[in-house]
Amino acid sequence: MDKRWITRIIAVIIVATGVLTVFVVKSDSKALVKYGSRGEEVKTVQKKLQALGLYNAAIDGIAGSKTVAAIKQFQKQKGLKVDGIVGPATAAALGIDTPSNPTSNSDLYLLARTIYSEARGEPYIGQVAVGAVIMNRVKHPNFPNTISGVIYQPGAFTAVSDGQINLIPDTVAIKAAREAMNGSDPTRGCIYYYNPATATNKWILTRPVIYKFGKHNFCI
Repeated sequence: MDKRWITRIIAVIIVATGVLTVFVVKSDSKALVKYGSRGEEVKTVQKKLQALGLYNAAIDGIAGSKTVAAIKQFQKQKGLKVDGIVGPATAAALGIDTPSNPTSNSDLYLLARTIYSEARGEPYIGQVAVGAVIMNRVKHPNFPNTISGVIYQPGAFTAVSDGQINLIPDTVAIKAAREAMNGSDPTRGCIYYYNPATATNKWILTRPVIYKFGKHNFCI
């Protein structure tokens, strides 16, 4: 074959490969869940789809063919691009918060600020647990029914009283807040927590301790 043709063929392959690579990276760069994904995000998607009657397999945190098929069915119902990938649009339609840098006035950001100010330096599970306590209070009849209402309830959190609530949260606190908002609860329903080394409220010390994560006791 003529060397010029070989050169042209190689050039076409390089260009085509480059275009394909750019396309794949761009299309997947904002994906929360796609085929082969694993983790809590997948479980959250599976639970959402199961509640909608679109997914009837195991909640195993693995995005296999059944998960992808359910995502596509949901996308078709909502008039979204049917690609089986949970990106920003599909996540929003499912009610899942995905931004890595949430807006400063969002519930996610407020929850992350509280977690950071109350539990920075604690193990990750302990930070999720603090977020879960707040979410549990939102659902409890004895507390306000909004995240901001719970956090700013007078005397509820030391971080609000001493101003640390205004600290900028790190990515770990944001991730923990997102996980708590999406339903993760290591405390299994606890509505209080405290540090036994610094607690001065005698009443809180009488509460039954259910779990301990890091320096915090979690109780009901």
